[in-house]
Amino acid sequence: MNLFDTHAHMDDKAFDADREELLRALPEQGIALLMNPGCSLASSRAACDLAEKYDYIYAAVGSHPDAADEVNQETLEAYRMLCKQNPKVKAIGEIGLDYHYEDIPREIQLRAFRDQMALARELNLPVIVHEREAHEDGMAVVREFPEVTGVFHCYSGSAEMARQLVKLGWYIGFTGVLTFKNARKALEVAQSIDLSRIVLETDCPYMSPEPFRGKRNDPGKLYRMAQVLGQLRGIPAEEAAGIALENGKRLYGIG
Repeated sequence: MNLFDTHAHMDDKAFDADREELLRALPEQGIALLMNPGCSLASSRAACDLAEKYDYIYAAVGSHPDAADEVNQETLEAYRMLCKQNPKVKAIGEIGLDYHYEDIPREIQLRAFRDQMALARELNLPVIVHEREAHEDGMAVVREFPEVTGVFHCYSGSAEMARQLVKLGWYIGFTGVLTFKNARKALEVAQSIDLSRIVLETDCPYMSPEPFRGKRNDPGKLYRMAQVLGQLRGIPAEEAAGIALENGKRLYGIG
């Protein structure tokens, strides 16, 4: 089974003890490609370093909603230079909105989201969007930038919203939530949208799939999402993995 983990935080401190050992072993576990998005300027730089070190790893740069208060002209210029200097930077992300805790005021999140969408438009790059409990505002920003598309990762919206995004040219990312018994909404979305717009991700070290819930997640567990997607769409897991891999390559412009 050849897999593309389209969203993995391998720079996270949860991997400090065994990162190199794990990354060396992943290709033998079927991980053909891996996208490591940044969550801040510091983690974006770390993601770029990993991409330079491992052939199968690519990077995205951007500030997560939890780091939206760091986004200013200097930060944006740093992201611009990382994109221009490193051909393995394939997206701006992860960026977006998170209204669950609201540690960062909404107006600051919205400004950072718009500024980074504008940067993606300028550089002609896709974006990786984190959107949690901010569906209306998230869609409003998306519609402000019709030239920009990408992926709504760890998708948590409705099937109707997913269909709207697909019509606008977006991809939908599914994590280990697909394997949860109470994940009716995610299952409905995965069954109802065009298979050519689905990508698979671990979002590790978070969101471990069943039967690994409660343990640290890693890309070696991505096969579980491919198994469930295959079951939902009535195709072999290997075929589901292959389709999702090609979708991810198309999303990020990887030849």
